[in-house]
Amino acid sequence: MRKHITLILITALFTMCNQAQGQNKETPNVIIVFIDDEGYGDVGCYGATGFETPNIDQLASKGMRFTNFYSAQPVCSASRAGLLTGCYPNRIGFSRALFPYHKIGLNTDEYTIAEMFKEQGYATACFGKWHLGWQKEFLPLQHGFDEYVGLPYSNDMWPRSDITGEKLPEDNGRGKYPELPLIEGNDVKERITSLEDQDKLTTIYTEKAVDFINRNAKKPFFLYVPHTMGHIPLGVSDKFRGKSEQGLYGDVMMEIDWSVGEIIKTLERNNILDKTMVIFTSDNGPWLNFGNNAGSAGGLREGKTTSWEGGQRVPFIIQWPNEVPVGTVCNKLACAIDLLPTFAAITNGKLSKNKIDGVDISSLLKGDFKSEPRKTILYYFGKNNLNGIRKGNWKLVLPHSYGSYNAKPGNDGHGGIRIETVIEKSELYNMMRDPGEQYNVIEYYPEKVEELMIEVVKARKELGDLNVGVAKGSENREIGNLSN
Repeated sequence: MRKHITLILITALFTMCNQAQGQNKETPNVIIVFIDDEGYGDVGCYGATGFETPNIDQLASKGMRFTNFYSAQPVCSASRAGLLTGCYPNRIGFSRALFPYHKIGLNTDEYTIAEMFKEQGYATACFGKWHLGWQKEFLPLQHGFDEYVGLPYSNDMWPRSDITGEKLPEDNGRGKYPELPLIEGNDVKERITSLEDQDKLTTIYTEKAVDFINRNAKKPFFLYVPHTMGHIPLGVSDKFRGKSEQGLYGDVMMEIDWSVGEIIKTLERNNILDKTMVIFTSDNGPWLNFGNNAGSAGGLREGKTTSWEGGQRVPFIIQWPNEVPVGTVCNKLACAIDLLPTFAAITNGKLSKNKIDGVDISSLLKGDFKSEPRKTILYYFGKNNLNGIRKGNWKLVLPHSYGSYNAKPGNDGHGGIRIETVIEKSELYNMMRDPGEQYNVIEYYPEKVEELMIEVVKARKELGDLNVGVAKGSENREIGNLSN
């Protein structure tokens, strides 16, 4: 009897100790490295050729690589809005890319990843391309970030030739754009006025990231590094120019890999690698009509600005020592909009009352591949066009038009033509057997079409679909607008 009581006491004490350790367990630092226009096939561990990415590959070997991870939309501004807010971009009024003449941006009523972390006492910083509105009201410091250095939009939105860097005449489209502003905080620090200036951007962002980590190593931090590259015009420092077999684009990818390596080294020097979650992913697929200055979709169909897999399925790698199983591959569905609710679940953070579309995928990160937190992916693009839906291994492509890359590409910075293409009838693809979307099997599986159309009808009711004339759904919210 005495032995039995002793065993009960020991068990209870052990349980209490474990609970205390769980309660006192440090929440992780979080770093997101977000690349521009990098395709599914532009990382070594995803099959890249002509250049190597050893630092990024090491993240995968020490962590987890996803094979069915999607950006929120296949274009710059919309995908970033989705990442930071956990929403399908069209829910919050975002579509396509914002330009210097726009007076719209991220609404202050939207709750961002940075705001969630900041409320928990995290230091927060963004170094790189923002692209969610360039006016002060829309910049990072007004959306939860303590520090910001970077461009407010894409690096081709300037009054210069992307080939020579020469000033364009004012009657030549972009000729009236201002010189690219490099912003620090809320103010313009300097102007980017040459291709040589653009060559420095990856190094600038990396140095800022390293400095931020060094200054905040003894407290929790969230660091967002949305690189300008590999958006055209491509820029690379002399450290990597001419180093790859693939050419300038390969050089750019090698420098981005170096940047990841510098961040990892800094975490190691500060003895905080074990308490830091590092994520590497891309905003959308490659801009294929730029030929040798574009990336690779890795065998997936089409690229950026299309709702085919090459436009929206992107690399996603996460390393989180002692939490994410080492050297694992996750084949389950996940999306950039899932990161906000996942971080909130991991750190006991709060979410806003605004409805979001992301789901908590922390079970997948812990290696529970029997779980299926995300059931569907909605492929929205354009103003508010629902072009497709994926559920499990099945993708239904809905009637819509798009600019196809199935034409001769450009070369050395020149863009090639795109062919306006119309999908007149719905098509069905089995993603397990046919990730390249080559074989329409809609005639064989009417029951799958019926199942997927139930989800389509729900999406159209809630978020709208201009492809069928529904401009808005019942639960869209307004983008921030200074014109009102």
